Amino acid sequence: MIIQPDEISSLIRDRINNFKFDNGVAETGKVIQVGDGIARIYGLDNVMSMEMILFPGDIYGMALNLEEGNVGAIIFGDGTAIKEGDLVKRTGKILQVPVGEALLGRVVNTLGKAIDGKGEINATEFRNMESKALGVIDRQPVVEPVQTGIKAIDAMIPIGRGQRELIIGDRQTGKTAIAIDTIINQKNSDMYCIYVAVGQKQSTVARIVKTLESHGAMEYTTIVMASANEAPALQYMAPYAGCAMGEYFMLKGQHALIIYDDLSKHAVAYREISLLLRRPPGREAYPGDVFYLHSRLLERASKLNDELGGGSLTALPIIETKAEDVSAYIPTNVISITDGQIYLSSRLFHSGIRPAINAGISVSRVGGAAQIKAVKKVVGQLKFALAQYDELAAFSKFGSDLDKTTLAQLRRGERIVEILKQGQYQPLDVHKEVMIVFMANEGYLDRVPKEQVAEVEEELYVTLDTEYKEFGQELIKGDLTDEKREQMKKICEQVIGKFTK
Repeated sequence: MIIQPDEISSLIRDRINNFKFDNGVAETGKVIQVGDGIARIYGLDNVMSMEMILFPGDIYGMALNLEEGNVGAIIFGDGTAIKEGDLVKRTGKILQVPVGEALLGRVVNTLGKAIDGKGEINATEFRNMESKALGVIDRQPVVEPVQTGIKAIDAMIPIGRGQRELIIGDRQTGKTAIAIDTIINQKNSDMYCIYVAVGQKQSTVARIVKTLESHGAMEYTTIVMASANEAPALQYMAPYAGCAMGEYFMLKGQHALIIYDDLSKHAVAYREISLLLRRPPGREAYPGDVFYLHSRLLERASKLNDELGGGSLTALPIIETKAEDVSAYIPTNVISITDGQIYLSSRLFHSGIRPAINAGISVSRVGGAAQIKAVKKVVGQLKFALAQYDELAAFSKFGSDLDKTTLAQLRRGERIVEILKQGQYQPLDVHKEVMIVFMANEGYLDRVPKEQVAEVEEELYVTLDTEYKEFGQELIKGDLTDEKREQMKKICEQVIGKFTK
């Protein structure tokens, strides 16, 4: 067989003409600078914003700054293993995280990988960490309550499913304790919980895991951890990862509760990344889009309309203040985004009032609409009576001669303060909250000394558990009728009679 030269040349010409250079997802770039969890990469011309990129050694990163000459990326992991000149590959995927029931009872990192030593997570579904919040037409008003089991919150600052309620206060005032109590109280409800620990000590998270396990709450809870010693990139993305896990349940028509502990450290991690990427700093060196940082996260919490399944995602973000300054930059930002705040005072905490909720500053803008009718009827002027007591208590220090009305108000206020005290990890059933608030509001506790209020409260709960179990369940169904009120008065008289003989 003789091969003709012109046949060879025409074959080569055809091949050249039909050759398509398809770099696709294997498009590569070179690291030109790396350090402090940030890499600058030359190349990657078609990379998308927030696309996952792969460094040598199976280390992932995310493209953030798309500049003319290079791409600024954050590194999820140990950046010391990456050096100048390393090849970087596109993955063609926006940052995703595994979601679903497989993550319940597990402790995972920002990328959804198990870090609890219980083996790999076999998740079948994935969601983008960042997704657009649903529009106003897809939502419905907050109509169902989230029972925290904490008397002061359920009575005065109620939280509804789909709400975003901020927990704010100085360090060591019990912010995390309220969040953990709320998770424990969901034990017999249909709510899944996600706890996102941003910049926390690993020992603190280990203690939380142990507490939840001992109360049987880990079986419906997922913990997402980006501890203080991890890369700022992991701390920055952790809340979005947790939110994607919660959205999975919401979009299935189920209910989820997510706690961000805390968004102050989240903002600090984002500030660090932004400054390293040479983005222009603004007030307190935070970048200008720090507003959008938290609004796009918290706006994803909502109550969906019935056509979309009626699912909900309730968010409890936590913010740490310094010297009780709620007017600082990050606190004011988050207060403006959320539907109310639970303010914890270090003054109240150190004076023995725990949970140290300052009822005057705390507010729930939508939760009242979701309150159970019995709670709403019983609470009445509780918050007003408490605020009045605070004012009178300060005033009474200056004068000794007080009229009978003022003394009665002070006496009532003291007992309300006493009943709102509650031990940690001791969430209460709703009917017990209704009964103890009714007892204080109707003046039954005025008959006993302040020191005996805790004993009366304990006796009331025992009586309800032993003699009036069915009535307790009936109490929280429907409206508070005259018959129910009469029965409540009878129970109060029975209990208080044991202390006033």
